[in-house]
Amino acid sequence: FPFPYTPYLIQERFMAALYGALEAGQVGIFESPTGTGKSLSLICGALSWLRDFEEKKQQEEARLLALEDSSQEGKKHLTPGEPGHPDSKDTTGEPDWVTAFVQKKEERDMVDRLKEEQIKRKKREDHLEKIRHNVQLKYAAKRKRSEEDEAKRLLQLSTEVLSEGAGVDVLEQLDHNEEELIVADYDSDEEKKVISGLEEDDDDLEEEHVTKIYYCSRTHSQLSQFVHEVQKSPFGKDTRLVSLGSRQNLCVNEEVRRLGALQLINDRCMEMQKNKHEKKNDKENEGKKRRVSRTVCPFYSYEQMQFLRDDLLVEVKDIEQLVALGRETKACPYYGSRYAIPAAQLVVMPYQMLLHEPTRTAAGIKLKDQVVIIDEAHNLIDTITCIHSVEVSGSQLCCAHSQLLQYLERYRKRLKAKNLMYIKQILYLLERFVAMLGGNVNQNPSCQAVSQTGTVLKSINDFLFQSQIDNINLFKVQRYCEKSLISRKLFGFVERYGGPATAVKTNKENQKLAGLQNFILTLQKGSDKEGTLQSPPVEAENGQLRTASPLMQIEGFLSALTNANQDGRVILNRQGTVGQSSLKFLLLNPAVHFAKVVEECRAVIIAGGTMQPVADFREQLLSCAGVDPARVMEFSCGHVIPPENILPIILCSGPTNQQLEFTFQSRDLPQMMDETGRILCNLCNVVPGGMVCFFPSYEYEKQVYAHWEKTGLLTRLATKKKIFQEPKKASQVEQVLVEYAKCIKRCSQAGGQMTGALLLSVVGGKMSEGINFSDDLGRCVIMVGMPYPNIKSPELQEKMTWLDKTMPRAAGQAPSKVMIENLCMKAVNQSIGRAIRHQKDFASILLLDHRYTRPAILNKLPQWIRERTQVKSAFGSAFAELRK
Repeated sequence: FPFPYTPYLIQERFMAALYGALEAGQVGIFESPTGTGKSLSLICGALSWLRDFEEKKQQEEARLLALEDSSQEGKKHLTPGEPGHPDSKDTTGEPDWVTAFVQKKEERDMVDRLKEEQIKRKKREDHLEKIRHNVQLKYAAKRKRSEEDEAKRLLQLSTEVLSEGAGVDVLEQLDHNEEELIVADYDSDEEKKVISGLEEDDDDLEEEHVTKIYYCSRTHSQLSQFVHEVQKSPFGKDTRLVSLGSRQNLCVNEEVRRLGALQLINDRCMEMQKNKHEKKNDKENEGKKRRVSRTVCPFYSYEQMQFLRDDLLVEVKDIEQLVALGRETKACPYYGSRYAIPAAQLVVMPYQMLLHEPTRTAAGIKLKDQVVIIDEAHNLIDTITCIHSVEVSGSQLCCAHSQLLQYLERYRKRLKAKNLMYIKQILYLLERFVAMLGGNVNQNPSCQAVSQTGTVLKSINDFLFQSQIDNINLFKVQRYCEKSLISRKLFGFVERYGGPATAVKTNKENQKLAGLQNFILTLQKGSDKEGTLQSPPVEAENGQLRTASPLMQIEGFLSALTNANQDGRVILNRQGTVGQSSLKFLLLNPAVHFAKVVEECRAVIIAGGTMQPVADFREQLLSCAGVDPARVMEFSCGHVIPPENILPIILCSGPTNQQLEFTFQSRDLPQMMDETGRILCNLCNVVPGGMVCFFPSYEYEKQVYAHWEKTGLLTRLATKKKIFQEPKKASQVEQVLVEYAKCIKRCSQAGGQMTGALLLSVVGGKMSEGINFSDDLGRCVIMVGMPYPNIKSPELQEKMTWLDKTMPRAAGQAPSKVMIENLCMKAVNQSIGRAIRHQKDFASILLLDHRYTRPAILNKLPQWIRERTQVKSAFGSAFAELRK
């Protein structure tokens, strides 16, 4: 394997195992701890396989073509006895010449196809090579663009001058703008109506997809990091790589970007494209009275996007470089990058694009016989569940109903029958949904109290029957929403006639809804007064109302209701008022959405730093998706640090011999909180630099902190380490981390009594994933108790019931119990893995709870930590080890 430096032994093993899995078409679960160079191993292993695969394919093609040529020359005469003679028969009773003819035809077709592919490939390679070496071409393209820009500018000026002279009636102009709010004639329920003009462009783009690797990760920054690794690798120069992202990341049209919310950006973009195609058709309809000026996107130019595509394929670029190139070349990076998919060898994209089928199809991603690598996959099951679960609040439902009703009233005369029918169906659905929450759409949701509060779970079918909507074809309604862009039109309508977030205030019925905004504001003020952090639901709801038409969120819920009955549940969450109540769709079986990926792909690699426990992936994801167990392979490697650089200890009791057991019953006892404080005080005396202490939840962290404040323990801790707390708001995380790091650096330079900082964090919070506490930032990681999920949550209960019904019992344990343990240990592994980040790093890890010593739990620690773990029943001997 080509590699930028001498690889570690474990990297060589990793690449060899990866190569084998891709060659054999397996589903591989790969675990390689952070700091062991996993990204480079993935790049060099996978691209080496791809290079060899392409070479073999070309040799095979050459061999077949050579055979074809020689068989053409060497045709010999057949005697009557030989196969192939008209009179002889084969075993099926078919005359031989028929069989031979069919075989020959298949061979001929294959050879023709190979020849065609060869020509295409040669053409593409020559084209890219030309661009690589021909600066002239690039400048010609640039010059052409600036000439076009100038012409457009002059045209724009002359149009403005004309309109000023004409003195157009202002009223007429308003109406003229309003045309775009009206839903276009909706002709048919057929899946696809060819919009003339739309398909013409796409024909040229129908390119053959070469064998490629799709690489996905969780965040934008992880993807950028991966692309930089590719640039540095030996494959950086000649790999055709494309980065895909959402419009939010890739759009370069400032007017569209300003909309902020992803859904609005998407809809506005789609509308501009539609306008472009309708413009072509407007010429034919010039005789008609109604002429509408529609905005089209200046960056959506087919020619410019082709330049962009070629540029992308010639040189590896990350998303930032791609956006800069789009601005410079006046071409849309979002669509330009999609045009590059067929010819690309490595396509880099976020999880959602791969795991959500409609998004995948829209992006033009074809998985047939391709390779997929999912990195940072430890939360894959949760990710799939989240992508396909949707929640809508009572206030969103009422708000959407009110907006849509007024839209209908205002444009009733202009709407065709089909449109009226569907809008009425949506109104009826919204009415029934609110009724299910115990409310009435015609009253202010924040003033209607809910009589029976609590949470109820229903199967999809039960929900459809009880809400009396089982007679409506949700598939058709969903298709109507997609094709008519109704939510986009509604948003434009509300923006024009309403406030920023309330419903339109033009008629009496809406005066009620104006109260909703005030209600939310009073809630916010109330929470500020008490000095507590503002509760996230209110913030989210307010943000939701502000940024997008509520109908957009509801469309997602309607689409979720089209899942199979056994694979999901609807949760009715009735709280206080109808506005605060909500309907949520919960996906129980993530495998249904993963099955297609595994079926279509040649090979799938699921990789991560800590994949333990692996059982979840095998059972809930792969065997449920119908993967043959023989096709699944596992690879796990140790760490590159020497054994003496890590000291994991399970501590069973504290300094006063208090047994450590942080169950829900005993963790609130004052003596447990005191003992935890004593342990930390002792550690602060000997641990240099930074210490990170993880609590199982925000509530518990708050409670312990308050208790320590009261007993004066906090002051004692603060003499050795400055204390930081993880913030609840994501926006403040960066600031806290910067302060934490600064403090540690200051203390190490100054000397004196203060030795560093102590950061109190929460498992599953902002600090337990994707943050590096390398070197002095994390010399000791402490885990207080076992972070079991809240077993009383109705969603978890439902998932447990579903697992026990559908999964086989493993080693005498109920599947639900195994899942709870796995969730707990996944969280632990993620948190403690934050400390060791590279080969020369060192840290101690302290697990405070005697329950960690149970074999079932201990075995779920990553192997490289488990092998070095010491169990200490008394604090004294543990402390002696730590001192050393």
